[in-house]
Amino acid sequence: MTDRTEFLAGERPEDVAFFLHADSVSNPDALDEHAETVDNGVVLVLPGEKGRSAFQSVVGMDPMGLAQQAMDTPGEIEDDLTGGVCPAAEDDPEADHTVQFVFAFAESQNEDVGGLYAEGDVIHAYAVCSCGETYSEKWVAAE
Repeated sequence: MTDRTEFLAGERPEDVAFFLHADSVSNPDALDEHAETVDNGVVLVLPGEKGRSAFQSVVGMDPMGLAQQAMDTPGEIEDDLTGGVCPAAEDDPEADHTVQFVFAFAESQNEDVGGLYAEGDVIHAYAVCSCGETYSEKWVAAE
């Protein structure tokens, strides 16, 4: 089982995960030791603070600032964290709508909160599209 699989199953709630599209990383080979290579980029799963710091260092964007900015725009993020469907694509289908970055964290099940949180651990994911749009999606972690 990979780090990403464990993260997406809700087994690593203390960690964060992020996807970097191949076009957004100047030297993806430098990440080989820490990243899982996927078709269109790399995915890293790192301990919380170290992961947030690494994301900010690589992307130049505070991950919690991204979350704040993206949370009000619902979109579709692939459940493997490697892409998504930009909500701005409907209004501007001619523009490039490639997901450049995805940042995600897990929140443990909390029946007192209700909704998705009562159903299981919840994955919160935030995406940045090449068009500049930011958006989010959350779902119950896969078992």
